[in-house]
Amino acid sequence: MGGTRCSQTGQMTGHVFTIAGGKGGVGKTTTAVNVGVAMEDAGYDVVIVDADLGMANLAAMLGVDHETSLHEVLAERAAISDTLTEGPGGVTLVPGEQSLEAFADADPAKLRKVIKTLANAYDVVLIDTGAGLSHEATVPLGLADSVLLVTTPDSVAIGDAGKTAQLAQRVDGEVIGTILTRAEEQSEIDEVEREVEFPLLAVIPEDSEATTNEPLVLNFPDSAAAHAYRHLSTALERVLKGEAVETIVEEETEWFPSGDEEETSDDDEDSSGGVLGLFGG
Repeated sequence: MGGTRCSQTGQMTGHVFTIAGGKGGVGKTTTAVNVGVAMEDAGYDVVIVDADLGMANLAAMLGVDHETSLHEVLAERAAISDTLTEGPGGVTLVPGEQSLEAFADADPAKLRKVIKTLANAYDVVLIDTGAGLSHEATVPLGLADSVLLVTTPDSVAIGDAGKTAQLAQRVDGEVIGTILTRAEEQSEIDEVEREVEFPLLAVIPEDSEATTNEPLVLNFPDSAAAHAYRHLSTALERVLKGEAVETIVEEETEWFPSGDEEETSDDDEDSSGGVLGLFGG
């Protein structure tokens, strides 16, 4: 795994994206998985690291068995090569453990060497982080070439995303943009753009029927959420090529029903509660 170097980027080492957000349950792991699979499908060699040391859930979400975890590497009981596990769509996973013993033994400071090793072997390294502002959640912010903030429309989640951005800047992490998940109306987009100072790179609609089997880009490829994740991965490809990151434009968010359209019949709405398509999807 990780055999072909920089097939798309032309750079000497891979690009490290840290996917962060202060609040739990906002969709950080889902974002990492779908972006990773989409970028793998686009021809990049991708590894996803479950750096949520307290509540690791990457392997469990995907139903993937593994023999060795990142926690064992951080406890100096295994090599990073022992953890590499094949995931859906050809993406490589570095799973974590869920036990308190493993968490207690893992040293977050050793994550730097792990990420450096992976960046020398893969085009793209996606770090899935934990919630909160703890030491283990902060370390990945300073290791990233680019930090992506993830938030739901919830006011607490938006506030925590802002705090995460401030923390990233203190450890010299570069925040390049925000991802809004579970969006249901235009006013939520407006609030995130108003409250978070970084560009809005993607809006992922709420779609309850398309979240039962990850990754969406493989299992529900025609869903609005899958289209949104693919749009996000395309935006991130620009970053890999050294180009300016692209924010969404107004035309790409015109998939919420207007006030006049909300009274349409159920037959006129799709399975995601009236979301009519995203980014031309």
